[in-house]
Amino acid sequence: MPPKKTTRSSAKSNKHTDADAQHNKESDDVAQLKTGKRKRSAAVKTVEKNKNDDACKASYNHWLMKSEPESRIENGVDVKFGIEDLKALPNQTGCWDGVRNYQARNFMRDMKVDQQAFFYHSNCKEPGIAGLMKIVKEAYVDHTQFDKKDVHYDPSSKADNPKWSMVDVQFERMAKRFVSLAELKKYHLQHKAKGGPLKDMALFTRARLSVQPLTAEEFDFVLSLENEDPI
Repeated sequence: MPPKKTTRSSAKSNKHTDADAQHNKESDDVAQLKTGKRKRSAAVKTVEKNKNDDACKASYNHWLMKSEPESRIENGVDVKFGIEDLKALPNQTGCWDGVRNYQARNFMRDMKVDQQAFFYHSNCKEPGIAGLMKIVKEAYVDHTQFDKKDVHYDPSSKADNPKWSMVDVQFERMAKRFVSLAELKKYHLQHKAKGGPLKDMALFTRARLSVQPLTAEEFDFVLSLENEDPI
């Protein structure tokens, strides 16, 4: 993709440090003081936990990815990139570079070819879901981290141990109607109070992330809204 349009979300959103919570682990010395029975029990819990983590990760087959559709100059470069810009690229395909948040990066590393994502317009007059795209190339090294002229240059990242990854995405279609953030928030609040698929949607529980996972239920519900009148 053209370097002048490498951003995929606001710099403020992308450059937050990783906020993932770290799991507490017992040291080997403490573990050695426990009885064999207790040690076996801890091991079983660890295996069960790992299985649960894997199952949770595998449940994410859909995504929401944020980008800015309106012009904004950063370091002399216009970082605008909306769904129409993706649609205008050769083969309607481009790299989703410039992500500088560890959790968002990790989500991209979990993505698989042919998985679908909502193209979400952010940092604009009316944020919301503009259309759909699909993953066409799984995570690989984001070259912009090494480009001193790029707005997402990261001097702390080294070629032999790169920090940042990107994926390639391809335009699928525009949404039948634009589904605004305001409308999604109304459903989120309704579902949070009474139960529903959007009660824990990352758009509201992890709002800063420029790349977010969606459960199948969340994705299907949001997709169904394009056939309904706005609330």
